[in-house]
Amino acid sequence: MQDFSGKVAVVTGGGRGIGGAIAKALAERGARVAVVSRSESSCGATAEAINAAHPEAARAYAVDVADFDAVQEMGKQVLADFGGVNILVNNAGVTRDGLLMRMKEEDWMTVLDTNLKGAFNTVKAFMRGMMKSEDPRIINVASVIGLIGNAGQANYAASKAGLIGFTKSVARELAGRKVTCNAIAPGFITTDMTGELPEKVREEILGRIPLGDFGTVDDIAALAVFLAGPGARYITGQVVAIDGGMTM
Repeated sequence: MQDFSGKVAVVTGGGRGIGGAIAKALAERGARVAVVSRSESSCGATAEAINAAHPEAARAYAVDVADFDAVQEMGKQVLADFGGVNILVNNAGVTRDGLLMRMKEEDWMTVLDTNLKGAFNTVKAFMRGMMKSEDPRIINVASVIGLIGNAGQANYAASKAGLIGFTKSVARELAGRKVTCNAIAPGFITTDMTGELPEKVREEILGRIPLGDFGTVDDIAALAVFLAGPGARYITGQVVAIDGGMTM
């Protein structure tokens, strides 16, 4: 098991699902974790669960990542609380699905502001400090939808494709300071959202996945842990699809 003792991680969208699993996996390996989500009860629950197993390993920060000024203030507070940040995981994301012909501008902007601008906001908040930290890692949670698109998800696909381009640009800009930046592109993962899919839709999706099964949040967390660790020191600017073979 990798040892992140002495390291500090920030995980956005950390209140549940993929983000919660990543925050817990890093804490299990010794990292102290700033758990960020829009809902105080959500990030608070994850931090509480972490601290129950690893006392004083986590703190919760309720903030809307789409709000630039609020994220900068949160960044200052995290640095004051932890003293520095080594790992930043941008996982916060929302969906507002609908066919483009009927999509409201509000639904377009909400998804872009959270999924894409949110990553910009957090990187701006932490990048200067990370350039001086030990083994700095930025991990952006994109999606296979950003690689292949999907009917009814033009806003989500655009935000995740933009996040991939953002990842590659950040990787180039910060490589000279040994900051790596990579993206994870999950396929269909068992979460609250996929759990609400009608059975017919689930069967159709499974038929497109060579491994014939949905992934789990722990699958994504394991990849994030690897990319955050020393074994990934020479990997940057990459997009790793973790999708059961769906996009191969």
